[in-house]
Amino acid sequence: MKRRAALLLGAALLSGTYVALSRDEAGPPAEPHAPSACKPITFDGKRFTECIAVPGRHRITTKITGKNGVIYRGFAGLAEDVDPATVAFAVNGGMYDTGSEPIGYYAEDGERLYPLNSRDGGGNFYLKPNGVFFGAADGDWRVMTSDDFAARVVQRPNFGTQSGPMLLLDGKLHPRISPDGTSRKIRNAVGVDAEGRAHFVISDEPVSFGTLAALMRDHAGTRDALFLDGTVSALWDPATGRIDGLYPLGPLILVTHRSRD
Repeated sequence: MKRRAALLLGAALLSGTYVALSRDEAGPPAEPHAPSACKPITFDGKRFTECIAVPGRHRITTKITGKNGVIYRGFAGLAEDVDPATVAFAVNGGMYDTGSEPIGYYAEDGERLYPLNSRDGGGNFYLKPNGVFFGAADGDWRVMTSDDFAARVVQRPNFGTQSGPMLLLDGKLHPRISPDGTSRKIRNAVGVDAEGRAHFVISDEPVSFGTLAALMRDHAGTRDALFLDGTVSALWDPATGRIDGLYPLGPLILVTHRSRD
């Protein structure tokens, strides 16, 4: 089983195709890693994985285009451009079009590559208020509504990605999200707690918006939380060998070990 996993992952990295390995298939990592920053949790009877980025311990950056100038569209290409031993974890983060280009604000390495999107439309992104996850690489990470971001943020952040809807607004559910609606999908989100830690949560089974929002409030302790995506939600955790890849992705949020940078 381990040999099969290695062959699958190697083929994915070389060809750019996408492969999702279960934890049983993934086996131990080939190179030594720091302990995983991710852990399985259960909330309201549903299974999730929570990954926590800690200021002073981790750095956060956004990634979308590889060294070859081609959009990554997943973790396989990213894994070719970075040393996996430096990676704490990575998640998909931000809405995108069919070509995997962001449809909203996107900043990388202090440069704004895509502008803030304040238009109206259909779909989750336009279920306003939507929001932006942004900050400096080493800390001061924040989640803010897009309107507040436009009005209050005057210095360009090191990284930023716009998505939507907001799940939590000052500790309260988005006004158009019910506590447990009928829509159930694999979903992921981000929020920052009172200690400045960024909590990235991905469901390991289909869940409602309301359940994910309640987790971000009651378990993660975040007052403002942002929905990152649904169905395509994915996680790369080198320490456990997990690398999701069933669907092409857009913007990627990369969390690295600061001491190893």
